[in-house]
Amino acid sequence: MIIIIPARYESKRFPGKPLVKLRGSKGEKKTLIQRSWEAAKKVRGVDRVLVSTDDDRIKSAAELFGAEVVMTSKSCKNGTERCAEAIQKINEVYDVVVNLQGDAPLTPHWFVEDLIKEMNINKKANVVTPVLRCDFDGYKLFVEDRKNGRVGGTTVVFNKKNKALYFSKEVIPYMSECYERQEFCPVFHHVGVYAYRPNALKEYLSFPDGSLEGLEGLEQLRFLENDQNIFCVEVNGKGQSFWELNNPEDIIRVESKLLENNLE
Repeated sequence: MIIIIPARYESKRFPGKPLVKLRGSKGEKKTLIQRSWEAAKKVRGVDRVLVSTDDDRIKSAAELFGAEVVMTSKSCKNGTERCAEAIQKINEVYDVVVNLQGDAPLTPHWFVEDLIKEMNINKKANVVTPVLRCDFDGYKLFVEDRKNGRVGGTTVVFNKKNKALYFSKEVIPYMSECYERQEFCPVFHHVGVYAYRPNALKEYLSFPDGSLEGLEGLEQLRFLENDQNIFCVEVNGKGQSFWELNNPEDIIRVESKLLENNLE
């Protein structure tokens, strides 16, 4: 199994995001890409961890903390395309390719390990991704972002067989005030990690860009628009807080969760 961390400098919402420094629980500052790499290195059973980028600044920073880097082209439109190109470049065969996006340093190792277990059990699954049931504090962060016009985290709805129905930057499903008083929040936070079988990555490159993919800015919708299944694996936070760094406003959120999760 290989983990690839796609990272690009020219983000529309947050240029230079991979090199932003985040303070950990003991006060040490590390770049976002380093913290994401350290999260990937904690996953058990991994043969190789790569950073895949098109930017020399990210390459230099990653090599300084010991990461292996594969340079990919600027034509890659998203992390999935970057992972597919990286696999082609290294020219080695892995049974599972994991895309751990470079803005998710709070990803616990068992989230990825649960994906691998699912792929070992469900031989029909070519793409799997973790989903985390929101608590009501997490739900309020989603609502706060949308009220303030920020494109934040992603939510997902899936059927009884755990096949994804839709991913959105809006908060789905809609929850009326009466549901806000229920014990369990019905909103699932999509964790930006994917496990693919190699053939799924190859097929992805053959699909045309999707209209929904373009509207939402979500690469995984290209699979759904081409009638490919994505299986959702519900993961347990085990008391650890999770959030991605999507916008500059998320720096404070992520740093507070690094402290809360005792991540140095």
